[in-house]
Amino acid sequence: MAFQFQSVGAVAPLVSDSLGASLADIGVLIGLYLAPGVALALPGATIGRRYGDKATVLAGLLMMLAGEMLMTTSTSWNLQVGGRLIGGTGGVLLNVLMTKMVADWFTGREIATAMAIYINSWPAGIAIALVLLPAIGTTFGMTAVGVAVSLLVIASIGLMTFVYRTPEVRPAGGIERSGISAGTTYALIAAGLIWCLYNVGFAMIFSFGPSMLVERGWSNSAAGSTISIVLWLATLSVPLGGFLTDRTKRGGAVLALGCVGFALLMLVLSRSGPVLPLIIAMGVVCGLPAGATMSLPARLLDQRTRSIGMGVFYTVYYAGMLAGPAIGGKLAVWAGTATGALDFGAAALLLCPFLLWTYHRISRLPQPMVVPSRQGG
Repeated sequence: MAFQFQSVGAVAPLVSDSLGASLADIGVLIGLYLAPGVALALPGATIGRRYGDKATVLAGLLMMLAGEMLMTTSTSWNLQVGGRLIGGTGGVLLNVLMTKMVADWFTGREIATAMAIYINSWPAGIAIALVLLPAIGTTFGMTAVGVAVSLLVIASIGLMTFVYRTPEVRPAGGIERSGISAGTTYALIAAGLIWCLYNVGFAMIFSFGPSMLVERGWSNSAAGSTISIVLWLATLSVPLGGFLTDRTKRGGAVLALGCVGFALLMLVLSRSGPVLPLIIAMGVVCGLPAGATMSLPARLLDQRTRSIGMGVFYTVYYAGMLAGPAIGGKLAVWAGTATGALDFGAAALLLCPFLLWTYHRISRLPQPMVVPSRQGG
């Protein structure tokens, strides 16, 4: 999913040339991948509960493959938009259901560490895209970029079909709650906003960072490879952040300090600071809040409410991520430079500690009991 999401941002200059698109258009195309989540995150959880997590994820992977093939076979803007939306719809099903699947395995154990390892697929996939896709696109053309994405989706279908297995023991079997309390819903909204803003900040780096370096005279391949260092180091700092959260029980501090440090480094980088040292420092810091953030909804929910609760969490996340890249692109156009998008990302990160305070205030309030209903008699 991460590799497909980044397949536009990684080759943004080539996409601009082939489609005649501006930075603002690129931002819209990036954000469209996440657009279906606004409408489908909540129903997606229900679909998974009805048809099974594994079957629903496989359906999502097939939609990702169909969307990529549509984009690969045409340079029409309308078909690019359609393919991006189809692929993104499949990505929604993956994101919501697979997060629940990890929670099914690890809630009550090292949940922050498990979530951190799971979401490492995001920076790792984006980093691989930043390294491979500019070179593939420059050498073989945009069609080859689509083929590369399609091959990875096909490999993922094989992994889900033959490797993944469901937990042998499921807690609270046969009983589902009819809903979640208002207080829990508000806390989930706050957690979803934190995850959204954190990812908006992250997205500004890998979506517009290469364009910023190209503006400074770097080649497409060199710019993409350099920005990818952030993602490669994040594959280490993300699980480190989850480990620190579980071991110290101070997830709030890990989250807040990580977001503030990430934002400050981004501001310095956007103002022509020394690129390589800042990139390395950013990679060390940027992944620390991820595990702590993803553990927030898991700590609120049990097996009976996990599907609906993760649907609420991801609905908020997708709504914000739809707007985030588009706003970043428009700010870059308004400022006349891609650094405007990076400054926007830093501002989003600085809001996360305030939302964390709100989450804790809400989640500590007494919650009215929601009467469970027994399904199937």
